[in-house]
Parts: sequence; structure tokens; C-alpha cells
Amino acid sequence: MTLRAGVVAVQGDVSEHADALRRAGAEYGRETEVVEIRTDGTVPDCDLLVMPGGESTTISRLLHAEGIAEEIVAHVEAGKPLLATCAGLIVAATDAGDDRVETLGVADVTVERNAFGRQKDSFEAPLDVSGLDDPFPAVFIRAPVIADVGEGVEVLAEWDGRPVAVRDGPVVGTSFHPELTPDSRIHGLALFESDVAERPTAPGK
Repeated sequence: MTLRAGVVAVQGDVSEHADALRRAGAEYGRETEVVEIRTDGTVPDCDLLVMPGGESTTISRLLHAEGIAEEIVAHVEAGKPLLATCAGLIVAATDAGDDRVETLGVADVTVERNAFGRQKDSFEAPLDVSGLDDPFPAVFIRAPVIADVGEGVEVLAEWDGRPVAVRDGPVVGTSFHPELTPDSRIHGLALFESDVAERPTAPGK
């Protein structure tokens, strides 16, 4: 079975996420078709979703204007995996700490925008992530911090004593940009270790 992986392409590192998806799929032995999502009607046909970073107020506005927002919520409610990174995490959250961001509420977390500083404060850090054997080279750029997590939300990684990666059911959210490294293990952990990705390939496919 070929997995259809959608990258929300209204803003952010679309091509980098697409490349990471293809690498992760290959590493898990799964044929993966990557599609870019700019309008409604594409998400319902996707098995996996990625919502990249960018500017959270712009992303949320465009998702709702194009009718994509409710499709992402339905995707998650159906138990299909979503990886939301940096500003994507802010949009996915229940509380963005900013009334200008109309969140999707699919990850039960409260975030603080730009908590790690501005562009000049960007940094890379070796991050211990639950489920990965070795540290992940996490790239933080104008990164949000996860200020609070709801009941049942698993904290996958912390930096400086603050959560920077979480799992809430089929949703994995990261404060950092996993696509800006050749290491695709975060995409694998979030998307290809899900029930959807692990379904056996149908005979003849």
C-alpha cells in the first residue's frame, strides 16, 4: 500500500519536509507519495500529514480561509497521524497564547510564541527524544516553548527544563525544525510508526 503524505503548503519549509517524508518512508520500507496542500479537498485523501512552521497567524488565517482547517481536525479525529513543527505546533495547539491565532485544538498544549528568542538567537542542540536511541540534532529558529500540557499528553523531549516535543494521540508537535537536518527520525517516529503506516501491504500492491 502506497502511503499518501500531505504537506500543508500555505507557508514554511515545504520541500524540506517533503524530502524528509520520502527519506523516512524509504527507511521504513514504505512507498510514499508526497502531495502539497494549498486548498481544500486534498487532506481527506492523505494517510499522513505535516504542518510546517512559518508565521502562525498567517498559517491559521489561510487554513481557515481555504477550508483546510476543518479537514485537518477531521484527519486527527480519524486517528491519522499529524506532525506539527514550530509555528505548525502553535496552530495545532489548544492555546497559542495569542488571540490572533485561531488554533485547531488538536494538541492539548499551551504554547508561548518565540520563547527561545528571535532569528539571531537560533541554535542547534543534541536532543534526547523518547523513542530514539541517539540524540536528535534539533534546530531551533524563533521557536515556541510548550508552557503547559494537558492530561494524557506525553512529553517526548525537553530542553533547558521545558517541553519541546510532545505526543497527543496521533499528533506529534515539536518546537524545533526536524526538516532542517538530513536526520529523518522525527518524521519516522511521528508518522511511520503509527497504526496507519504499519498496516500490512495488500497483496499485489
